[in-house]
Order: sequence, then C-alpha cells, then structure tokens
Amino acid sequence: MDTADILVKSALETATQIKASAIIVSGNVDRNLFGCDLPVYFAANPSRSAVESLIPLDEEEGRLKQIVNQIQRDAAVSIEDVENAAAIEQAIGDIKKGKVVGLVVTDDSGAVIVHNISGNPLLKALEKFEQRVSPEIIRAVLKIALEIASTGREGSPVGTAFIIGDLEEVMQRSHQMILNPYSGHPEDERNILKKNNRESIKEFALLDGVFIISKEGVVHAAGRYLDVDAKDIGINKGLGGRHVSAAAITRDTVAVAITVSESGGTVRMFMDGKEMASIECNDRAIRKH
Repeated sequence: MDTADILVKSALETATQIKASAIIVSGNVDRNLFGCDLPVYFAANPSRSAVESLIPLDEEEGRLKQIVNQIQRDAAVSIEDVENAAAIEQAIGDIKKGKVVGLVVTDDSGAVIVHNISGNPLLKALEKFEQRVSPEIIRAVLKIALEIASTGREGSPVGTAFIIGDLEEVMQRSHQMILNPYSGHPEDERNILKKNNRESIKEFALLDGVFIISKEGVVHAAGRYLDVDAKDIGINKGLGGRHVSAAAITRDTVAVAITVSESGGTVRMFMDGKEMASIECNDRAIRKH
C-alpha cells in the first residue's frame, strides 16, 4: 500500500468517525481510490512540489530549513484550497453544514485535516445576506453567478450583476435602456429557483446592465441601469462601474447585490454599500460523485 492509499484510507476513516459532510482533496490523487457514499470534491488549485521551489544552499542546515519552510508554505496554501472549496460548496448548498475532511497532497508531503466550515468568512457574510433574502434565493443566484464566472457565454468572459430584494425601491432607482426581456412573462418562467429558467438568465447576462430580482426569487428585469450616486463608496478602486453601482444601490436600499467580474471571473457580494465577500471561480471544486 503506497502513501496515497494510506492517506485516502485515513481520510475516509476520519470522515466516518466525525460524520463529515464531505471530503475535499487538494493535490494529485487518483479519484478511483475513493469508494464511499460521501461527496468527494477535488480543489482546483493543487500546490506545487516543495522541491520545485527550492533555492540551492551550500550548508546542509540551510537547505533543510528551506525545505521545512517551503513545506509549511505549501501546506498553508493547500489548506486554504480546502477551506475555500468547502465554503463555496456549502454556500451554494451542495454540501451540508458541519465539518469536512481535507486531504492535502503535494509531491513531497501529505496530510489529513479536519475543517469546521461554519467559521469561514464567506459563510459569515452569507448569514448577513440571509437576514434580508432567503438562503435558497441567495444560493441560487450564487450558483448561477459562479457558472457565468467560470464558463462565460459563447466562449467569451461575461460580467454582470444581480440586485436582489427591496424590489419597489430598486426599480424606482433604475431605468430600462433596452427592451426588458422579462416583461410580460408569467412568474413561473422568471423564477430563479426553477432550473429550466437558468439558461435564459445566463444568456441575458450578455446584456449591458443588471438583473433585478425580488426577494421571492422572481426576475423582474435584465439590462437595467442603476441611477445611483457612487460618491463615497468605499470599495476597491480597481473595480469598474458595475461593481460601484451595485455597491451604491445596496447603500441606498436594503437590497443585496452579487456581481461577476468580466476580467478574472471573481464573484463579489455587496451589502450596505460594502463588499462583504468575494469568490474566485477557480476556487470551486470538482465533485467526483
């Protein structure tokens, strides 16, 4: 039995004993080694080999110190991969709350870790969002936003924004520059919780402007422009007009906003005029089963 087999066996045993909600793997591990009913996810950013990053040193003590330091850095990065992937999958409702088991493997080292998802900053931000909009609505929008961020549309990157809640006030503070593609359609064809409606949402993400969604999850408009004063919005100065407008509308109303950056595929969450959390689409894990 090689090292990978031993680590996988240990991860599976640990997951069973603590009743983990999932296993998150960071590193190059054969997916066929996981024969269990528990969800297994593979983080998208495995760390480099520690040896690859070494700088040759003359003294043996210095060389050993370099190896130890690099292993510590690799471990920290890999653990962060596990934590990020676990938080994202829990945020969109794909894994349950609780603990996850992380299996961290580089070319030179490996470890099994236990991570409590509930303390993650993303999930803390999500809890604040859920005081205004139901969890299932936020998770549905996040899932669509992450899909847009990771795949774009028709082979090209796409940027967009979703303004959720405080419908009447948001509509009063915005205007339509193009024909609203959702005008006149029945609610069940505009409900974001219905999976068969999500493809049209991703298609309309190509339009300039933002989506306006009620707190019940009904899309009321796409291609909408926000009439806001972005003065004194304290967000990253490198963000574009879409993000600034989204932040401003959450300052002026009790709506929340989720944006997708066209450059980089980052999903951001805004409330009360502030960026509450951000998700890199590359941090999403790939589920084995």
